[in-house]
Amino acid sequence: MLVEPKIFQSQIIDTIFKKNVSIVEPVNIYGSNISTNVFIGPFVEIQKNTKIGENTKIQSHSFICEQVIIGKNCFIGHGVCFINDIFSDGKPACGDKDKWKETVIGDNVSIGSNVTLLPVRICNDVVIGAGSVVTKDIKKP
Repeated sequence: MLVEPKIFQSQIIDTIFKKNVSIVEPVNIYGSNISTNVFIGPFVEIQKNTKIGENTKIQSHSFICEQVIIGKNCFIGHGVCFINDIFSDGKPACGDKDKWKETVIGDNVSIGSNVTLLPVRICNDVVIGAGSVVTKDIKKP
């Protein structure tokens, strides 16, 4: 028996945009706050309760989950993945948002392609090399 699948279109909903934002479709953006002069490449998902600072560029195929704050003048490379669930009970939180953690990226941060970031805090003026997995906060020495 053939059954038709549910098909969901990419969309932008419930998002606050400041001036001069550029978006290359397809993207999914919902419940976010996008500041001035931001560029968002194709195949990007930005979930709710996120903030993207001014003059930030987000390249294609990146995933920005809930509870991520990105500062101004940042660069997010291709295929960057933010994670908010650290499986604190040894399994996915399954929507229990009280177990999700926040990620805060400072200003002037460049994150290379294919980086994975667990819930961390990154200080200003940092470069994270391509392919890195960031598991701990990065602080000024």
